[in-house]
Amino acid sequence: MFKIQTLNPIATVGLNQFPRELYEIASEMQNPDAILVRSQNMHEITLPASVKIIGRAGAGVNNIPIATLTKLGIPVLNTPGANANAVRELVIAGMLLASRNICQAWSYVSHLTSSDTALEKQIEQDKKQFAGFELLGKTIGIIGLGSVGVKVANAAISLGMRVIGYDPTISVNRAWELSANVQQAHSIDDLLMAADFVSFHVPLTDDTRNMINLSRLHLMKKGVVLLNFARDGIIDNKALTDALNEDHVFAYVNDFPLAELKNHPRVISLPHLGASTAEAEENCAVMIVKQVRDFLENGTIVNAVNFPTLEAPQNHVGIRLAIVNANVPNMVAQISSKLATAGLNIVSLLNKSKDSIAYTVIDIDTAVIDNVLKEIANIAGVIQVRKLILPLPGK
Repeated sequence: MFKIQTLNPIATVGLNQFPRELYEIASEMQNPDAILVRSQNMHEITLPASVKIIGRAGAGVNNIPIATLTKLGIPVLNTPGANANAVRELVIAGMLLASRNICQAWSYVSHLTSSDTALEKQIEQDKKQFAGFELLGKTIGIIGLGSVGVKVANAAISLGMRVIGYDPTISVNRAWELSANVQQAHSIDDLLMAADFVSFHVPLTDDTRNMINLSRLHLMKKGVVLLNFARDGIIDNKALTDALNEDHVFAYVNDFPLAELKNHPRVISLPHLGASTAEAEENCAVMIVKQVRDFLENGTIVNAVNFPTLEAPQNHVGIRLAIVNANVPNMVAQISSKLATAGLNIVSLLNKSKDSIAYTVIDIDTAVIDNVLKEIANIAGVIQVRKLILPLPGK
């Protein structure tokens, strides 16, 4: 019986993917095998030694202590793309809100107190101040062509916009999804100089922190609209405030209100609504549950932010060893030697590494006694050893 602890509410349609005869699920429990989380801050949480995996129902992992968990040999899985459509639609809405001054116009109308006749006259006099511009023919620059960025790019093409994209690490799968009409920018600066709108779809890292600073803001066209549905910290807020006050930046639309910016007349701040749709929450829940199950039952790792991807198909009935170790030379040889000494034949061996961590899955067609597992665990550099019993296919 596997034990799953939920630190946040997880959509029922996802939790229902756990077979109740194999899984116990609760928000509070002792010695969980896995933890599912959405936005709960885990940096100050002391994890039980029983935890083997963390599943984040969403894409961002800033609330999770990745480096600490990696040292403990615990994969952190997320769900890239599961909420991509929800964010894509909000980005498009953000462009329309900004370009047509919708928020300002709405606020203006809500504060009118005249009767209908006077109201109509007053509106005719004042509506010019809310005149905007159309998206058709405008250029949007998209920084980051992951699951969300690609969807935004393709949607903007369908709206008749010119689209320029920048992502030096775009994956093959995302490249296949991207419209052929999206132009490639050779640098961020080239993109910024050409764009009427700039939309950010990158994680917050040391490389992206304050990537938009004072000098880059001045590279942009006067009247540019910035759309940030990624992370606070990508844009230098002090430099942005100055650019807004100087009317160099026409509007800033973002999904994380900040005290210093939220009341600026040219800022539209939303309360973290990017993935806040029933569909997105359900997609994330179903996706993360399937990934966590595949790890616990089969040793497969998919969409880990700190571990290599390793898909381990079930090709036989028997014992599977899932081993996490430091990514150093001679580890596989030492593990294989322990198995050979015990007279165990290796049917299949898969090994992948990422940065400091390596992950090995070994299939064996006979029983493996606990002493062998202890000998492998005692190898210098081995962090975790799990023994899985592979059932008959379909069981």
